[in-house]
Amino acid sequence: MAPIAAEPPGAEALYEAAPCGLLLADPNGRVLRANLTLCRWLQYPCDELVGTLRFQDLLTMGGRIFWQTHLQPLLRIQASVAEVKLELRRKDGTAAPVMVNIAERPFEGGTLLHVAVLLAEDRHKYERELLLQRRRAEELAAQHARDQQELATARAEAEDRAQFAEQLVGIVSHDIRNPLSVIRMSAALLQRGATPEQQAQAVARVTRAVQRVQHLIGDLLDFTQARVGSGLRVRKRDCDLHHAIADSVSELAVAFPAQHLLHEQAGDGRCVADADRIVQAIGNLVANAATHGDATRPITVRSEGDGGTFRVSVHNHGRPIPPELLPRLFEPMVRGADANAAEGVGLGLYIVREIARAHAGHVDVRSTSAEGTTFVLDWPCA
Repeated sequence: MAPIAAEPPGAEALYEAAPCGLLLADPNGRVLRANLTLCRWLQYPCDELVGTLRFQDLLTMGGRIFWQTHLQPLLRIQASVAEVKLELRRKDGTAAPVMVNIAERPFEGGTLLHVAVLLAEDRHKYERELLLQRRRAEELAAQHARDQQELATARAEAEDRAQFAEQLVGIVSHDIRNPLSVIRMSAALLQRGATPEQQAQAVARVTRAVQRVQHLIGDLLDFTQARVGSGLRVRKRDCDLHHAIADSVSELAVAFPAQHLLHEQAGDGRCVADADRIVQAIGNLVANAATHGDATRPITVRSEGDGGTFRVSVHNHGRPIPPELLPRLFEPMVRGADANAAEGVGLGLYIVREIARAHAGHVDVRSTSAEGTTFVLDWPCA
């Protein structure tokens, strides 16, 4: 067992070799005394520190601001502060992170600042590492949120593609199959040798079935382009829409001989648009009116332009559209409760909406028992 020293070190030795930095300063902060521990940590000889520098001179710029705005006022109020984290500047200019306790003590009618300094380099490293890990955790959380959003988007796109594929299968397996059956049966009748009258009827049925298939294929191509691509392609050019729509109404009157079609026009017919697409939209709306409207009353197509906006409306009388159907009327595969398979797959109004969008416009519908049903397309002329 090692012998015990005859007498412990004196107070002076304990002060100089204390395991913390100790400093005395006058009320203005001028250093009156500093122990060897503090001088060694700050790399100052004691004679350069004592009587020359103030405590606040040892602080970094941020520490000086904190001293003036917080520490000094707090010391005047409560005479002491504890466990304050600061940075002291070493002689070589580097910063030493420290924890300080400061107290004002009366001395010979005045006050002295008693400062105890503890190095906090390990704690500083720990706090920096903790902050770094927190930032990494926040970045990972943000990345996780982005991944979840991308996953949700991908899932929605996949569901949309699945629905699109299901809709295509519905068109091909059901709506095209019906006219093909008519063609097959008519061809079988012709092969068996029919009378001239039966032959004429069979040829007429084949012609109508082929026209129906062509119409369905056209709608299908437009539907695919609108859903998978960036919208319907249009070729806008300067044209007289009054003239184009008048010709279209004349052709539709032949296609729907049981209906009375009227065309009204007002204002300027000049417009930058794809006339073929506008005529296609009117054809879909007239077909819809002929199917669901009152066959004893006229269908009115009105075109009007004011040089800035062009508007086309199609009006028919008859039972109004059910209110519950209105919010999704322009979605694909939507048909009224009284529709049948021969009336189409339900792409007509969807294509009308896409034609309006391709012209930077929109389509609306109003439907009441008193006023009938009116579809209105409008878009900017330029």
